[in-house]
Amino acid sequence: MNNGWGRRFGGHHHRRFAQHAQEIFGSGFRRVPANIEETDESLIIHLFAPALVKEDLKVITKDDVLTISYTPKEDAESTEKFSRREYSNGAFERAFALNGKVLSENISASYADGILKITLPKNPETNIPAKDIAVN
Repeated sequence: MNNGWGRRFGGHHHRRFAQHAQEIFGSGFRRVPANIEETDESLIIHLFAPALVKEDLKVITKDDVLTISYTPKEDAESTEKFSRREYSNGAFERAFALNGKVLSENISASYADGILKITLPKNPETNIPAKDIAVN
């Protein structure tokens, strides 16, 4: 059922945003990996971001772009000195172009077991199934 979502959904816009974020936030701005699953009815983003405070996550849509961000509140742990640190729960932001393919008012999100799951119901008016064309 690959109809090009992997290449079109968020790709170009994300690369531009990542370059811009690197300039603004420096190398401390972390990138979190995401998988995008496609079903007949929806797209589901699985964002791997363990050990976050759910209340500090923000998921918004504006101008046909879905933006996921995390801004942790400063606390006593941030002043701890580590002899080795291989992961961080620092701020991040990801943006995905929706390209008119999603019913924005029906998007839902949940966070459990270190995975932020965002369900994006497809817009039936703009998601036309692939059609086989005979080659003569």
